[in-house]
Amino acid sequence: MALSFASLTNFSKMQSGVWYSGSITPRVTVRCCETAKEPPPKSKLQVGSPIIIVEAPKVIKTAASMPCLRANTGLVKPGDVGRIVSRKPKDLWAVRLSVGTYLLDGKYFKALELED
Repeated sequence: MALSFASLTNFSKMQSGVWYSGSITPRVTVRCCETAKEPPPKSKLQVGSPIIIVEAPKVIKTAASMPCLRANTGLVKPGDVGRIVSRKPKDLWAVRLSVGTYLLDGKYFKALELED
């Protein structure tokens, strides 16, 4: 992000304790360019959607009010089925599994397609 400010000079009067000439107009130019591209959101996934684990994460973080980060010692395995509880920023999801609720990255699971 680039910011540029024009210099303010030529003060002639004092008004309310601040020098003022009446013709000062600050020029501000703001330019933002997006450099990092995030993957498109998974449109099938939303709160309440059933999911299936496709890859076991090495570490898991609980989605409790006091989260705990621990090594995955076989708690979350490929093939486990759960439901999405909430969405967090950066493709992070709170997923309710049979062994508890964990924060998982979207690359570790996919939407489970149920037949009617």
